[in-house]
Amino acid sequence: MHFTDLGLSAEILRSISEQGYDTPTPIQAQAIPVVLAGRDLMAAAQTGTGKTAGFTLPILQLLSTRDSGLTMKRFKPRCLVLVPTRELAVQVHDSVRTYGRHLRLKATAIYGGVAMGPQFGALKGGVDIIVATPGRLLDHIEQRSADLSGIEVLVLDEADRMLDMGFIRDIRKIIALLPKKKQSLLFSATFSDDIRGLATGLLNDPVSVEVARRNATADNVAQSVYHVDRDRKRDLLIQLIDDHKWHQVLVFTRTKHGADALSDRLGKAGIRSAALHGNKSQSQRQRALDDFKRLKLNVLVATDIAARGIDIDELPHVVNYELPNVPEDYVHRIGRTGRAGSSGQAVSLVCVDEHRLLRDIERLLKKDIEKKVVAGFEPDPRIKPEPIQKPRGSGGARQSQPSRHAAPAAPHGKPARGGRPGTGSHHSGQRHR
Repeated sequence: MHFTDLGLSAEILRSISEQGYDTPTPIQAQAIPVVLAGRDLMAAAQTGTGKTAGFTLPILQLLSTRDSGLTMKRFKPRCLVLVPTRELAVQVHDSVRTYGRHLRLKATAIYGGVAMGPQFGALKGGVDIIVATPGRLLDHIEQRSADLSGIEVLVLDEADRMLDMGFIRDIRKIIALLPKKKQSLLFSATFSDDIRGLATGLLNDPVSVEVARRNATADNVAQSVYHVDRDRKRDLLIQLIDDHKWHQVLVFTRTKHGADALSDRLGKAGIRSAALHGNKSQSQRQRALDDFKRLKLNVLVATDIAARGIDIDELPHVVNYELPNVPEDYVHRIGRTGRAGSSGQAVSLVCVDEHRLLRDIERLLKKDIEKKVVAGFEPDPRIKPEPIQKPRGSGGARQSQPSRHAAPAAPHGKPARGGRPGTGSHHSGQRHR
């Protein structure tokens, strides 16, 4: 199948072709016809599947064919895309701009951490598509700068993460302000009972699409576990990077403090590194992401929260410096490598404290991960496990009042290479608005 088979307009096909793509991903091939037919959609799509283009392309088609953009209706937004983080808002907005460049449609991204002035200006000037985080959108609604009475299409992207981050009340407030008659699209990596409950109240006779086995990992990602004592993880990571000459490594830690400490230690070892987490300023986060993508940094040390905005086409290495508390997060982490047909490597450094977490991950994957030991780093059997402190806001608990002061990731929307647009990922943050 090619994009020319999906009924997209010549202008949109031109934009796709200019990006060098002609073959849709499975989620795009299934979702695009459903959306173009005006049906509600409930889609299960993991990271890296191309789901952003899966709804962006047909929405652009619908809006451009329903209205030439020359009427007063233009001054009321017609599509609302709700996303959990400012990083994802930037990505989706960039996708809209990329594929809608030959259409007379306007879009804007609404998220916290930046001044509201430019957002006021964009909304006042009239837009067709709003991509927004729930908190900042409610801010604009309270200021009467956002009018949602003309919304024709609603998208809830990464709905599972929005619920995990405590956005359900905000989402329901926003939905209550939308017209009863609209097309609704819900995308989620998993379909929990909460997600199904939200869908039941929102979607009208939806078409269900599931493109990948739940919690599946890419076949072209080589996974391995290195058993090591907790106090020797930093030295082992440094040796692995040096011995294997890894040039671009995304490393996951459990906490912000841990990310800072590890980044500092790597820097002292001569490895160019930066930490990425919610306490970093907008400029710091943007600079770290840009430098990592341009290989000015070898290592980016991130928390699960901050990593939701990281999108790199051919990231070769992911390291779990500490295993996540939630097994599904392991799948999301390593899903950032091995994309678009390229191979990837996912390495986990596991100490005695994390044996139960490793068993939970292997149970989820329904397979054992290859175990390795590096000479000189053999675990000391006399060391006893210690309790693992759960980071604040993890595991789906409602977080404290949202921070509105973190930066968007580097813009995204240009598809991953390999003939298919929009196969990037984008993952959650603190309860950012």
